Amino acid sequence: MVEPIKWENRQLVLLDQTRLPLEVKYLTFSDYRQVALAITEMRVRGAPAIGAAAAFGLVLAALEFMSEPKGDFAKLVRGAAKELAATRPTAVNLFWALNRMLERMQREDGSSVAEQLAALEQEALDILSEDVVQNRRIGCYGSELVPPGANILTHCNAGALATGGYGTALGVIRAAHAAGKNVHVYADETRPLLQGARLTVWELHQEGIPVTLVTDNMAGYLMALGKVDLVLVGADRITANGDVANKIGTYGLAVLAKHHGIPFYVAAPLSTFDFTLPDGSKIPIEERLAEEVTSLSGRPIAPPGARVFNPAFDITPHNLITAIITDRGVIRPPYQDNFLYLRASSPVKNNSD
Repeated sequence: MVEPIKWENRQLVLLDQTRLPLEVKYLTFSDYRQVALAITEMRVRGAPAIGAAAAFGLVLAALEFMSEPKGDFAKLVRGAAKELAATRPTAVNLFWALNRMLERMQREDGSSVAEQLAALEQEALDILSEDVVQNRRIGCYGSELVPPGANILTHCNAGALATGGYGTALGVIRAAHAAGKNVHVYADETRPLLQGARLTVWELHQEGIPVTLVTDNMAGYLMALGKVDLVLVGADRITANGDVANKIGTYGLAVLAKHHGIPFYVAAPLSTFDFTLPDGSKIPIEERLAEEVTSLSGRPIAPPGARVFNPAFDITPHNLITAIITDRGVIRPPYQDNFLYLRASSPVKNNSD
């Protein structure tokens, strides 16, 4: 399976997802500032993967500052956490992971700097390994919802590349494929950065899972032709009422699925839930550079000076979602009520503040 994130010799190694599918290239980082830049530039992407990368970025900061006096060490590490948190505002896993790291450092306050560093390193390793375990659980629960021979439409990339490994939405597909269900996937290209075309199709090809690439504007016609049995996507943040932030274009798929009577499933671990926000209107939506829309592979595709609106995510209302597949089980409406047992153990203490 693809390894998007590795920790080797106290350096962070990331698969450069901007190079895929034409080149498989790993980047090695020893400076947390470069990790922050890699997150901003989407060399690592996907909510759980961003969280894990940021956790290791904080370990790199601790390594840099370990020769400082103990009081200064903690202050400098917290400053690095703020820099890492400022990279992308929508995916809550980023803030969850950094909060978890800082809480671990706080618990080790009575220890030496070296012991705090070791604790931070172990916490980051735990975040990464736990994510893979959680994704496999999501796959197990979600596979039960996939009928044999299903045609599954997915959007963006919620696979191993977007996580610590295995994947959320693609984890469900992997599990269904491993169970012999003979599934077939339609992958939306996912403009403007083509994560579906570049990443999802590449991932599924690696494992021999049948996949057909379609343009984003073909989804409605596919459904009308009866070629889609279910829609399956990941998430970057899920609020207390079940509203979901995910890659731009997800909302349109949910509306189309509702119209055609097709199940619309979201797959995400508990770390993607933000119960501090009542609904999706409170989720900060990242807006990215105009050049992502006006050019393709560095070549202009729009007139110079064209005005651009480029939100990276949209909000899918809870009433369009058939069920949310988590590592704790499958949650169905009414979400606010059925989230109660999840809220009791929610790891998200606050949002991007």
